[in-house]
Amino acid sequence: MNVFAEIRAAVVAALEGMMAEGALPGGLSLDNVTVEPPRDAAHGDMATNAAMVLAKPAGMKPRDIAEALATRLADAEAIASAEVAGPGFLNLRLKPSVWADVVPAVLAAGTGFGRSDMGGGTKVNVEFVSANPTGPLHVGHTRGAVFGDALASLLDFAGHAVTREYYINDGGAQVDVLARSVYLRYLEAHGQEVAFPDGTYPGDYLIPVGKALKEKVGDQFVEMGEQGWLAEIREFATEAMMGLIRGDLEALGVEMDVFYSEKSLYGTGRIEAAIAALDEKGLIYEGTLEPPKGKLPEDWEAREQTLFKSTAHGDDVDRPVKKSDGSWTYFAPDIAYHYDKVERGFDALIDVFGADHGGYVKRMKAAVSALSDGQVPLDIKLTQLVKLYKNGEPFKMSKRAGTFVTLRDVIDEVGSDVTRFVMLMRKNDAPLDFDFAKATEQSKDNPVFYVQYAHARVASVFRKAGGENSDTALAKADLSLLAHEDEQALLRKLAEWPRLVEAAAGAHEPHRVAFYLYDLASAFHSLQHQGKMDPDLRFLREDAPALSQARLALIRAVQLVIAAGLGILGVTPANEM
Repeated sequence: MNVFAEIRAAVVAALEGMMAEGALPGGLSLDNVTVEPPRDAAHGDMATNAAMVLAKPAGMKPRDIAEALATRLADAEAIASAEVAGPGFLNLRLKPSVWADVVPAVLAAGTGFGRSDMGGGTKVNVEFVSANPTGPLHVGHTRGAVFGDALASLLDFAGHAVTREYYINDGGAQVDVLARSVYLRYLEAHGQEVAFPDGTYPGDYLIPVGKALKEKVGDQFVEMGEQGWLAEIREFATEAMMGLIRGDLEALGVEMDVFYSEKSLYGTGRIEAAIAALDEKGLIYEGTLEPPKGKLPEDWEAREQTLFKSTAHGDDVDRPVKKSDGSWTYFAPDIAYHYDKVERGFDALIDVFGADHGGYVKRMKAAVSALSDGQVPLDIKLTQLVKLYKNGEPFKMSKRAGTFVTLRDVIDEVGSDVTRFVMLMRKNDAPLDFDFAKATEQSKDNPVFYVQYAHARVASVFRKAGGENSDTALAKADLSLLAHEDEQALLRKLAEWPRLVEAAAGAHEPHRVAFYLYDLASAFHSLQHQGKMDPDLRFLREDAPALSQARLALIRAVQLVIAAGLGILGVTPANEM
């Protein structure tokens, strides 16, 4: 049940009737007609922009359209009144029964209330985290992991067929550095004193990897030159790091569907095939790039390279795919990887990058546009930095990691549920301050606690109520008894959930779910507080069993929607706190 969609359908039907009768010109597009909550709740329950968006194509004054539409909508079954405001906005007030009908709809659907078929089963690939396999995940990866996982869940809830994917960056020079770092720990395991040169990975997390390598090969590599051990240790170390990363993701509640290896693109013809596909479209050529703007790097020189004409698909400059020495650039395997996604039949792609990858956005979008002939959209979401604090002081770096705070450090401090919710309380492209003390305090200022407490409070009320209070029984309650303004406000907030799901999914913004849950919890806590002030407003009234039943039905619906929203965010609902 989506009240906003139902009222929009009534508005559209009225406009179509006006066109059929000649009150409006025929053939007008109604695609941009919206029905939304008004900016000021005093103006009504909903507002439509119909007259404003149709005035120009209809060649009419918006107010004239609005007045005619108001007259027609006054007869609609769900609408109590329709009033014209300003130059032509139309404010609508709904009959109380419309809001009350939301409760049995929630009780019938359970935590599936708000699920949408908006996505129509479209296949969406969400690639996120994709950290270099050189160590444990750090706090920046944590935000990307939480955002990507919640976005994937949101899209699934909205009717998309979602694949969660991790791109293993195991084809670059950084994995050679990892192998050399593990080799030093291997020598250390044999009792040798070692020093870590700049650029290697000195974190303690490689100590057990060095010991495991010793157990596997003994002293075979101790006196051997790098050429003899590099390839084998590289593979051993990568597998060890991916095991570590998988464990980190599991601790955060993230389960990937696909782990895709960059290394699998090399020597298999996949990069060549992707570049050939672009070449067939006339987008590959030999040329020399203009020097970069500003001060030239000391090692810059004009040289002919193999270039991708990315400017033909919205990029600022063309991009090299092969160096003058014949080796591939970093961009080439990225093109091949996305070509593989297109070839796998995905209808849409989403990449979640860290803030430091902003320069890749246009080139990657250009590549996917070219490879798919503009048929497969690519949305790249950037996650901004996270600053960690404890009691207002910066959180110290992890000794285990050596240079950064790890995902495990964060989870060890506050747990997975708190970590996930806090990470989603800001839009992904906004910086985030994460204070461990505030994230665990029990107050209204802590959104995690506030939402969890609402769910737990409902559970507490039901424990006190006892008796037969199944969702089926509650659905038969007389909801017309819910007449208090705070009860009506809670009904209205519940009705927003299906619309919120579709809007958040369409915008790829799971933080909207966290914001909504906080507002819903706030409306619930407000009603519960009123009961403390006025005994007549308590959820349980021995002298009014029918009213108690109606209020139990209402707060159970709140609990179910909170559970559904927390499920999207990957947070466990609490029944006791």
